[in-house]
Amino acid sequence: MHVPDGFINAPVSVATGVVAAAAVAVSLRGARRELDERTAPLAGLVAAFIFAVQMLNFPVAAGTSGHLLGGALAAILVGPFTGVLCVSVVLLMQGILFADGGLTALGVNITVMAVVTTVVAYTVFRGLVKLLPRKRRSITVSAFVAAVLSVPAAAAAFTLVYAIGGTTDVPIGQVLTAMVGVHVLIGIGEAAITALTVGAVIAVRPDLVYGARGLTAPLKLRVGGELVDTPAAEPVPVAARSHRPVWLVGLAASLVLAGFVSFYASANPDGLEKVAADKGIDAKAEDHAAADSPLADYGVEGLTNSRISGGLAGVIGVGVTVVAGTGVFWAVRKRRTSETSPSQVGESV
Repeated sequence: MHVPDGFINAPVSVATGVVAAAAVAVSLRGARRELDERTAPLAGLVAAFIFAVQMLNFPVAAGTSGHLLGGALAAILVGPFTGVLCVSVVLLMQGILFADGGLTALGVNITVMAVVTTVVAYTVFRGLVKLLPRKRRSITVSAFVAAVLSVPAAAAAFTLVYAIGGTTDVPIGQVLTAMVGVHVLIGIGEAAITALTVGAVIAVRPDLVYGARGLTAPLKLRVGGELVDTPAAEPVPVAARSHRPVWLVGLAASLVLAGFVSFYASANPDGLEKVAADKGIDAKAEDHAAADSPLADYGVEGLTNSRISGGLAGVIGVGVTVVAGTGVFWAVRKRRTSETSPSQVGESV
């Protein structure tokens, strides 16, 4: 759903840019509360993983493909504010380095793909986990449903933006039907990836899943015919539990997905591309400002072997994204630490 340059007129592009900038500013502030000893080391990895999985277009109906948007996954793993920042970092790297998603449309893409998906997904997720039994399975089920709904919500948001500032005169009702219809199918793929990833992390380190905190019911034993809570185990200090194994496994998976598996991704146009071509939305599409980038279209300039070129571009993308994302999130985390230190000193005195 990467919107290219030329789809949305200049005034609306500027307006969505303001909305996106405000959302990022709010998220930077909110992320200070989310980025603790557990989430801070993994937030950059989540961004890199989303970048890698977005390279894996999967086929859906009628010669169309789809890929992960990532808002639901990021929000559940590291928190909604941090999730917005994760997807925004990915979109920025894709737009600047890979000519994927227009630069003038960056505000539209952040608003639609980062803000809308994260807000919708986390709202649905939190609502469901409060209703369902307090079990790990409920978390993965809630993640699945939240991810399914977040994708057509983003498609509807794009249609609204296009209805206000589209550069071609097309029947908006038809665009809405086509966009939501195809993205419901894409949402199923998004939900499967999200649920599997969240479930895998919960299986090994449930303490690292932001959305699962406080949701595990205490173990009960039957004593004298009554159920009683078991004594709480001595908690392991967060700092004593190494994040390195999870981080290394996640990074390795991201590199393999982007560097090798991406070669087998579907070559069909994605949901927006297909609807744009069918409905005439792309009539005034413009060339990307970074079209001459050495990594444009996810290939390395000068390499004729498509497998090597695409794989190397993917590996570079994962590396750049994890470095950029980690830098941003550690800076936010450091800001939180510096802000809380004076009060802590005062309390200790």
